[in-house]
Amino acid sequence: MDETAESKKTQPWKTANWHVSPWNYIEEVVKEFSPPKQVRVHDITLRDGEQQAKVIFTKDDKIRIAEKLSEMGVQRIEAGMPAVSPNDEAAVREIARRNLSSEIFCFSRCMVDDVKRAADCGVKGIVIEIPSSTHLIEKAYKWPLEKAIDLSIKATAFAKEQGLYTVFFTIDATRSDMNWLLDLVDRVATEGHMDAFTLVDTFGVLSPQAATYFTKKAKERITKPIEIHFHPDFGLGVANTINAVLAGGEVIHTTVTGIGERAGNTPMEETVLALLAMYGIDVGIDYSKMNETSKLVQELSGSKVPGSRPFIGDDAYTVESGIPTAWYRNVYEKEPTILFPVRPGFVGHAEPQIVMGKKSGLDNVIIWAQRMNIELSEEEIMDVVMEVKLKSHDLKRVLTEEEFREIAQTVKAAK
Repeated sequence: MDETAESKKTQPWKTANWHVSPWNYIEEVVKEFSPPKQVRVHDITLRDGEQQAKVIFTKDDKIRIAEKLSEMGVQRIEAGMPAVSPNDEAAVREIARRNLSSEIFCFSRCMVDDVKRAADCGVKGIVIEIPSSTHLIEKAYKWPLEKAIDLSIKATAFAKEQGLYTVFFTIDATRSDMNWLLDLVDRVATEGHMDAFTLVDTFGVLSPQAATYFTKKAKERITKPIEIHFHPDFGLGVANTINAVLAGGEVIHTTVTGIGERAGNTPMEETVLALLAMYGIDVGIDYSKMNETSKLVQELSGSKVPGSRPFIGDDAYTVESGIPTAWYRNVYEKEPTILFPVRPGFVGHAEPQIVMGKKSGLDNVIIWAQRMNIELSEEEIMDVVMEVKLKSHDLKRVLTEEEFREIAQTVKAAK
């Protein structure tokens, strides 16, 4: 057994690739967790991700992203919704035709015609949506409640006839009555068909504790696999998804970079890495392809993530402040996870960058001076630090190498 595998077995909080709190694994913390034996990723970037306002993927864009997701080892890809447009249907058909390693699914309304389109596209599975809160059915859709149930039964039964793996998806479930919701699911499973049931927090209004409750209540009534589709309108998508996994949810719905309607979807990156490092749950993807996949989605969607975004932000591993730079000099080469909880190379990120700015200190100057072959005495280093701080403050940005060189030369000339 190699060192990393042995470390993951004996102290899973600290391996060559990550270093998190050992408290995450103590018995008092984990004793009530009941995760499944395997957690799979159902990527929804090409459907729910594209629903982000101003994002448009062409057919070729979708194919490129699907191929990259498959290379990454994502188990399922929701390629789109054929009923949206001829271009979307063509994209789903082509992605399904390419025999990628990922299973290809598509999304549909609870309508037989939508399901027929999906079957004609050659996908393996289908996610069939239904409004499940009475206020949404009666006020937004303007349907009688029985119509929603009847449509769901007919659509799911037809999906079974077509040989499609059928995932039942209840819109706005978390603002409905729990008993009414689960009675609806029972009826669809009994009178129609359902291979899996998705817990859906359409408007991101669930608390982490309620996510656990929802999962447990669903598992009490439903014997089918449970899937998790939570939005982060209150910034809780990752936490809620993890809590649902710890209560037994088997499949997580995520998007690359978290793109999606309104505040987006639960982001793949933070979710799968938290599951891996903090809970010892490996979803089985190639984590080293995370950044190249993220950059492709950002490029094709035109939607950029903040520089500080965990693991995939351009500046997630950038250091300006003096004290962390000293840590970098002292420990990074031998133990990178002392400074960064997850090693940048593990997620395919560029190596750390030390920048020069208002918060920089002696070690920043030493690193830059050595790299640029500039010899400075201890006194000159101190003077350069002060000049760097002043100039960076006035410019309201970090400095370029040329600006640093000019400061260093001016300081040396003054001695």
